[in-house]
Amino acid sequence: MAQYEAVIGLEIHVELKTNTKIFCTSATEFGVDPNAHVCPGCMGMPGVLPVLNKQVVEYAIRAGLALNCTIADFTRFDRKHYYYPDLPCNYQISQNYFPIAKNGYVEIETEKGKKKIGITKAHMEEDAGKLVHQGNIATTPYSLVDYNRAGMPLIEIVSEPDIRTPEEARAYAEKLRSIIQYTGVSDCRMEEGSLRCDVNVSVRPVGTTELGTKTEIKNLNSFKAIQKATEYEIERQIDILEEGGSIVQETRTWDDNKGITISMRTKEEAHDYRYFPDPDLVPLVIDREWVESIKATLPELPDRRKSRYISEYGLPEYDAIILTQTKETADYFEDCLKVFPNPKTVSNWIMGDLTRLLNANNMEISECKIKPQQLAEMLKMMDRGTISGKIAKTVFEEMFTSGKDPGTIVKEKGLVQISDEGAIAAIVEEVIAKNPKSVEDFRNGKDKAIGFLVGQVMKASKGKANPALVNKLLREKL
Repeated sequence: MAQYEAVIGLEIHVELKTNTKIFCTSATEFGVDPNAHVCPGCMGMPGVLPVLNKQVVEYAIRAGLALNCTIADFTRFDRKHYYYPDLPCNYQISQNYFPIAKNGYVEIETEKGKKKIGITKAHMEEDAGKLVHQGNIATTPYSLVDYNRAGMPLIEIVSEPDIRTPEEARAYAEKLRSIIQYTGVSDCRMEEGSLRCDVNVSVRPVGTTELGTKTEIKNLNSFKAIQKATEYEIERQIDILEEGGSIVQETRTWDDNKGITISMRTKEEAHDYRYFPDPDLVPLVIDREWVESIKATLPELPDRRKSRYISEYGLPEYDAIILTQTKETADYFEDCLKVFPNPKTVSNWIMGDLTRLLNANNMEISECKIKPQQLAEMLKMMDRGTISGKIAKTVFEEMFTSGKDPGTIVKEKGLVQISDEGAIAAIVEEVIAKNPKSVEDFRNGKDKAIGFLVGQVMKASKGKANPALVNKLLREKL
């Protein structure tokens, strides 16, 4: 059996966070009733002309710069012709010949170290509407169409075929989303369709340079789906070649329930779209001073922020990677440090208890009721000995649910740590009297037995005893 390698490229559609659509003044608000945000412009009515939204161009430049692209001096829109029921004009206004950004790259972490994935181009275009099927696209008895999405501003970011594994494909998509989120041009919410991914996959025998026939898997909307669909498609293509068959160039869809890709249609070539310059939109000459002014407003991007966390805060690389994956998390971390300047302790709480509760409740950190200042105040209470670490976890969960200040919760629930030596000594005496076997074990050299006794004292004090004082008194008594 021949050994194969995959050649993978991604096309990622990012919806830009403007208030209005790319060529008209219809709103871009998500989640409204079907066809609530439409106008003659985005519905392609006769006699209506597109007017370019300047902020879309600014955002496209901003994203291009963050992706290390060259911003074009001259750019132009083209019409891409194809028929689809959710495309009112039967053509999509896109860019083919003169994209606004090209020749960039994104750096990802792999098992073999850092790897640069080239970006061929990033171009502006309008989105199509959305077909709503009754169940599966292949079996639906009818479909409804919602044009709210028609005319939404997109940038399509096309990678070079530099990706070799499904894990690299996922890492590239995650890193690209992180960078775009930092720029502020898109919220990149995959569950709302503001970041969608098409994956192009082919395989070839290891050691050869000729590209195999590729297939395209459309509209993947989660990182897990990107990885799983790519894994499946690579195996499917290898099986066909091993059985003496040949790959058909086609567009496929991912069935997440069955874990398979399914053929949708044969893949179009660029000439099938009959691109030509849009006669209703004038070409753009991009002012270099404008580009430089946008460049000057770019924030610190994830890679640079990660390096700073390692050098400035002394954090392990793993912590720095996790904390800088989203701008919101990194901002939250730094806001905590303004009140409680202990980076590793703050990092542990964010990566531990906070992440656990966010995941359990399927929430983003931006939705969290615990403000950074509240977490920092709770950590200060631990530092002062007002509450123990065990009580802090109880306080933290209550803060997560209610959003109350830690001081209020401690006062309401009577959770102040007991540091009175006499009070703890009485509990220690009682625990020793009730647990003679553990006492004997400890005196016979079984040091672990004291852990059980500490636990009993903490239990008797309802977690409020000062752990350090408990340890000290127990050892003195024993």
